[in-house]
Amino acid sequence: MSRISTRKSARNLNGTARQNREVRGPGRRERRHAETRERLMRCALRLFADRGFADTSIEDITEAADVGKGTFFNYFRTKEHVLDTFGKQRLAKVEAALAEAQTGKKSIQQIVRELAHSHRSESPYTPKLMRSFMVAALLNDSVRRTTTENQAYGRSVLAKIVAIGQKRGEIRQDVAGSQVARTMQQGIFGAFLLWALNPEIELSTWLDPWIDVLLFGIVPRGRDGARSAKDSRR
Repeated sequence: MSRISTRKSARNLNGTARQNREVRGPGRRERRHAETRERLMRCALRLFADRGFADTSIEDITEAADVGKGTFFNYFRTKEHVLDTFGKQRLAKVEAALAEAQTGKKSIQQIVRELAHSHRSESPYTPKLMRSFMVAALLNDSVRRTTTENQAYGRSVLAKIVAIGQKRGEIRQDVAGSQVARTMQQGIFGAFLLWALNPEIELSTWLDPWIDVLLFGIVPRGRDGARSAKDSRR
């Protein structure tokens, strides 16, 4: 066999081996890494939800996850960055809502309501956890920047959902989709903030009236002389 043929055969074998690894998926080491990271995050969120951010130490988290204290820093830079990861996971809910809207099986109204209440499928979700997230986003510049980026991306996905609703005639077309998306994001954030500050009142008490006002507005339908959105900003 010639040297060229040998090199070609070696490349083919390497390519086949690489394809086989891709078919098999992540190896044992990668799976363990992902499992440890997930366990650390779950334990941290549970402790934040029960005790609050300030009263939870990294040692508390690693003890609950049954790993060495130094292991934490293999996965997260700081305690705040656990909450940064939690924020990223929220984006998956918005992306799932867009996928649902694209199927056309549900109304945009129903999708918006379900998205606003999607926290119900997450555990734990408490006012202390919300306050922990806000503390991390406000006091840690790295987390704040990432949170801002996540929010911008979330608004872009929401705008796509709005565009689908406008195309179907379910959402008025004289308001920019980006403006509706920003209003939606502000409303959800505000409801969670009020709940975090006043947990004696149920979260749905803050969320549901906002959703109704968002979807149906406050100006009576067909009212003569109602100002446009552009006029009302002057």
